[in-house]
Amino acid sequence: MVTFLASLLLLVVGYMTYSKVVERVFVINDNQKTPAYTKQDGMDYMPMSWWKGSLIQLLNIAGLGPIFGAVAGALYGPVAFIWIVFGCIFAGAVHDYFSGMLSLRHGGTQYPSLVGRYLGNGMKTAINVLSIILMILVAAAFTAGPAQLIAQITPLSFTAGLVIVFIYFLLAAILPINRIIGKIYPLFGAILIFMAGAIAVALLFGEAPIPNLTLENLHPGELPIWPLLMVTISCGAISGFHSTQSPIVARTMKKESEGRKIFYGAMVAEGIITLIWAAAAMTFFHGTEGLQAAIAAGGPAGVVNEVSSSLLGTLGGVLAILGVIILPITTGDTALRSSRMILTEMVSKRMNTEKRSVSLILSFAVAAPMFYLSTIDYSFLWRYVGWTNQVVATVMLWTAASYLLKEARNHWIAGVPAMFMTGVVCTYIFYAPEGFGMDYTISMIIGFTLTAIIGCIYAWQILRHKRMTEENGVTVSQVS
Repeated sequence: MVTFLASLLLLVVGYMTYSKVVERVFVINDNQKTPAYTKQDGMDYMPMSWWKGSLIQLLNIAGLGPIFGAVAGALYGPVAFIWIVFGCIFAGAVHDYFSGMLSLRHGGTQYPSLVGRYLGNGMKTAINVLSIILMILVAAAFTAGPAQLIAQITPLSFTAGLVIVFIYFLLAAILPINRIIGKIYPLFGAILIFMAGAIAVALLFGEAPIPNLTLENLHPGELPIWPLLMVTISCGAISGFHSTQSPIVARTMKKESEGRKIFYGAMVAEGIITLIWAAAAMTFFHGTEGLQAAIAAGGPAGVVNEVSSSLLGTLGGVLAILGVIILPITTGDTALRSSRMILTEMVSKRMNTEKRSVSLILSFAVAAPMFYLSTIDYSFLWRYVGWTNQVVATVMLWTAASYLLKEARNHWIAGVPAMFMTGVVCTYIFYAPEGFGMDYTISMIIGFTLTAIIGCIYAWQILRHKRMTEENGVTVSQVS
């Protein structure tokens, strides 16, 4: 229990302290009008209160990710707490803050355009494709579960459930943000927070002890911690999907100082939710072997239902059902909305994208493959979500580092986690079965070699910018 409480405290302290460091490095300007006012269009750009934006951001980035990912990551044992805490504070929240604030600073632009601005058009093209693929995979992976549960508790079939879900997706994607998302997301966000808080209280006052920290790998399948844990627990530590969602809220912010509460704060809140569910999964099933058996029997949804119903009674059962239906849907609808926004930026130079009919066509273009993929095996989809998600996150961190380097500010706050995540994804792609499926040692050697090469490129860029500032007679301290 000591480790669990210390981890919660560290996340709170991290928000109270390190978020202010990140904000100072970015340098906010509340005198500058935000896109919510300069581009107000009654659709995506419109002012919204910061607390509502925070809850919308939490639902956008969370869904079932911090619950299902935490359940799977808990198989490694309490070592998962370390990744959740430090990954969230120094990588995930930094990632989310810069993805949101850079979008805000550049007129509410989408993530691929930010990549193009700071890492080049070649990378922008690749990320455009990868971002759309990621959002299609995420929406498809999170849609089958709600449709199956709808079929179980109503007379409707699985296909009918899917149709209902996707009709909602399309409405949420093409209607003004204040019509559906702005009205119901704050309520759903409150449900997510209440659910996690109730589970935490039940754990703290329960009879079973919450396991304390051990660096031992307790995974029953003996899967290696590096880099699998960092991909298994993405939501709650760092997730590239968040960079595709942050521009949605960036287009509604009233002033730049709200960014720390909205982007950094929502990520820390997600980290706390992830920590609670990881602790619940380890504690309730009396260790990782019991947890593995529970996952094998009923999947992550079954684990959530059993934990909620047992710890919270009837209320827990109702919350579990609401969670398994509502939370993944709130991920899918904003994934479709973000896809529509990205595609709009891609084709804006070729057609009049202000027409509602164009938005509808673009939404249908993404919804069709989402619908098809939602009919296939969830676990198969989730394997590919993992590595594409963390590749996108890594590129966003490098984008932030490049921006800070260009502005002669403290680029290390993004560069160090970017290097760490580069090592994760380079190793994972060669080792994982959905990648090259190579021997673990060989994958480690290749992964760290590629990371070292990218590190050298980073060092060369640092020296290059230093030389340029010296030639121009400007010091870093003067610029920052």
